[in-house]
Order: sequence, then structure tokens, then C-alpha cells
Amino acid sequence: MNRLLSLARTKSFLSLTIMAYSTGSAWSEPVPGSLPAQWNIGAENCAASPQPPLQVGVYEPQTFILRQNPCVNPEANFLYLLIGSQKALLIDTGAVADPNKMPLAQTVLSLLPSKDGVRLPLLVVHTHKHRDHYAGDGQFTSLPNVKVVSPDLASVRAFFGFDHWPEGIAHLDLGDRIVDVVPTSGHESAHIAFYDERTALLFSGDFLIPGRLTLEDTGADQRSAARVIDFVANRPVTHILGGHIERDLASHTYAEGATYHPNERPLELSREDLMKLPSALASFNGFYASHENYSITHPMHNLLAVLCAAFVLLSALGFVSYRLLLSWRRRRLASS
Repeated sequence: MNRLLSLARTKSFLSLTIMAYSTGSAWSEPVPGSLPAQWNIGAENCAASPQPPLQVGVYEPQTFILRQNPCVNPEANFLYLLIGSQKALLIDTGAVADPNKMPLAQTVLSLLPSKDGVRLPLLVVHTHKHRDHYAGDGQFTSLPNVKVVSPDLASVRAFFGFDHWPEGIAHLDLGDRIVDVVPTSGHESAHIAFYDERTALLFSGDFLIPGRLTLEDTGADQRSAARVIDFVANRPVTHILGGHIERDLASHTYAEGATYHPNERPLELSREDLMKLPSALASFNGFYASHENYSITHPMHNLLAVLCAAFVLLSALGFVSYRLLLSWRRRRLASS
């Protein structure tokens, strides 16, 4: 599949790297990596411009970033594969269930190294329970040596051991690689973010992205922002990597359902973007606000506002129609 970044060589190098890493001491500094200069951005006419459904970026030999092509699904999700010495972690499975349209499981399995002749076990988790982040689960559920954690709140609490949700931090040990799990409800009640101690990358799901920050619960999102800021206070943050890119370099947001992202801005956000989030949420008017790298919106509030406006308009039209009818009847009676 598009030679998948010369997977044979990548896989061989990855296996050697894991062996070397597992026998060495813990990393005192984040492992450096690099992000692609260009992600696949879809096309104006997808039928006339066939493209690979999935782009695989190698951040560093044990960290992969996968981007689903906007032509296959306009959500154009970003997924993350982290590899330790004992197991691998896949964060989110994206918006496409059909393996013929999106060969996600095939691609992920091809990236997994082997240990003692056996492919590393894979743990599949999610940032939250919106379908575009778990639609691909079915490609993994029947595979051997693969565990899929359901994205619903009860399953998230039980698997990660959150006894006092949304407080507390959970930890995943991938083998010489610890990933911390931070509750970030607000966009969705079971939302979680992942901090990789190896690379100092914060995987933020839809909690913080260069695009629309859609809120389900503004208060919960404010508390989540404070919780994440407190968590990273004494930790390095290389980049914040979310689930989507929805803005261009001029800070214009792409239309809903857009299959073409020209002049797309970079995926990564910074610690500074995170630090500015509490004030942005505090000043949020409850409906819509635009900031440098993202917008904030509350869809339910906006829907209620539209319904209220429609009710007022219909009421006014009904009142006017009633008055006109009365006037017409009076004129008719006067003339008879």
C-alpha cells in the first residue's frame, strides 16, 4: 500500500531500536522527533484525484502519526501509534469502518515489531466517544493479541481505574515507556488525553485542536483545562497533537464536510495555546468565539438560540397574519 514508507526497513529498524532502548537507562530528555511538512489535504474533486486513504508519518522510530485522507472522510482524523518494548498503543481508530476504504488494521499491524518471533500485543484506546474516533474498532476486535477498550465512560473508568472521575491520573506501561492518562471531559463526558513521557507529546483528542472546540459542558471543559495545565506544570511539552486540523494558515475554518484543505495550518499546538485556554473559556459567551488557533462553540446553545429565534419569528408572523385577518373581516362587515 503505497509502499507504506518502506515498511520492511522501518520495521527492522524499529525492532533494533526497541531492543536497544529496553536494555538502556530511562530517558532523561524527551526523544526528539519530526512532523511531516505536509499532510494529505484531500482534493476539490476526489473522484478525479484518487489518493492513498491513509498517510503514515514517522515522528521517531517508535511513534507513528496516521492521517485519514479527507477524501475518504471529511473528518480527516489523526491517529497515534506508540510502541514500547512490551506492547503497542493505538489512540483512536478514526471515522471509517470499512477496511476496503480505510485499511487501518492492516497498516497498524504492519508497523508493529516482533519480539521473540511474536508480534507485539496491541492496546486500542480512544480519546472519546464520538463515532469519528472509534468507527474503525471493528477492524481490530477479532484480531489475536489485540485488546480494544470501549470509549464509553463506564469502560474508560473501569479499565484505567478512575475511582473518582474526572479526578486522578492513570498510567499505561508499554514496557520502558509510560503513557499518562488525564481526564478531559467537556467536549464529551468520557474524554481523556494522553501524555507520552518518552516524547513529551500530549495527545489531546478534540479537547484542544487547531479548529472547532465544540463544548458539551463548558464548566467541565474549564476544569479539564485547569487539570491538564496542573499536570504539565513540571513536565516538558514538545507538541500538543489533536484529532483534526480544521483551519488554514489564515485562521479560516474549513466548512463542515470539506474534502479539501488547501493551505492547511500545522497540526501541532503549543504549551502557550494550552495556557491561553482557561481565559478563552472564561470569556466564552456561550455561543461562539474565535481565537488565533481555534474557535469555541456550544452546539446545543446555538441550536436552542436558533429554535428560539424561529419561535419568535413564527409567533410574529402568526400575530401579523391574525391582525390582517381581523382587519379584512372588519372591512368585509363594513361593506356588507
